[in-house]
Amino acid sequence: MACNMDGNGNVVVSTRETAIKARNIRRDPRVSVCVLSDGFHGEWIQVDGRATVVSLPEAMEPLVDYYRTTAGEHPDWDDYRAAMVRDQRVILRVEIERAGPDRSG
Repeated sequence: MACNMDGNGNVVVSTRETAIKARNIRRDPRVSVCVLSDGFHGEWIQVDGRATVVSLPEAMEPLVDYYRTTAGEHPDWDDYRAAMVRDQRVILRVEIERAGPDRSG
């Protein structure tokens, strides 16, 4: 699963409304996210916090921001927005309460 940061310092993830992770977060918002480097065996960090599920239509602009910060400009934003509706995409927003480790070795 790919994640990114929003302008408020929250971890954000795009997923489907029907995904188990969205259902679990609605039941219990406490989450941990382990972020690995591209090399997998390199640096990593675990983020703990409380997540919220932002559904459409409120999720549309955060989904656009998520795409831009993750992949750059989309060639057809109207098509992207239609796909977000068709796929029932949501944003998972994690307010960070704790992160670590703060050292390696």
